[in-house]
Amino acid sequence: MTARKRLLGALMGRLTKVSMSGPEPNAAVLAELKALRDRVPRLTGTLVASSDGLLVAHDLPPHIEPAGMAALAAAQLSLSYRLSTTAHGGGFHEVVVHGTEGHVVVYAAGWTSLTVLAGPDVNVGRLHLESRPVARTIADHMAAANNGKDQATKTE
Repeated sequence: MTARKRLLGALMGRLTKVSMSGPEPNAAVLAELKALRDRVPRLTGTLVASSDGLLVAHDLPPHIEPAGMAALAAAQLSLSYRLSTTAHGGGFHEVVVHGTEGHVVVYAAGWTSLTVLAGPDVNVGRLHLESRPVARTIADHMAAANNGKDQATKTE
């Protein structure tokens, strides 16, 4: 790359930058997912999806299709919420699916869900201990991002 192209690129970068108060919500959520995966041994993947099945962020292995997993997580969240309210009249927090090859845990995270995939030998207690606060943090990130969008819409 020539010096002229680098200079032009730097100039264009300065002219097109938009000031922001913090990182993009998806970037903050992705950072939480990666940190969770680093802290929990045998955790194989994480995903955040909206309640209507849209992918927010993921840290999944390559063999899992993120959009399809987001849709499944939303369906599980909806079904679990309905089951919980029908049986006990209360809210829903989490559901654990024990499979032959591992675990899938879906945590309610505000209007989104945190889905955590782990191997069969994972310490489920540790998984919950680390994942529950992350679900709350993600809910806070998404609520703050949503409030920012609402404020921008009101002022326009």
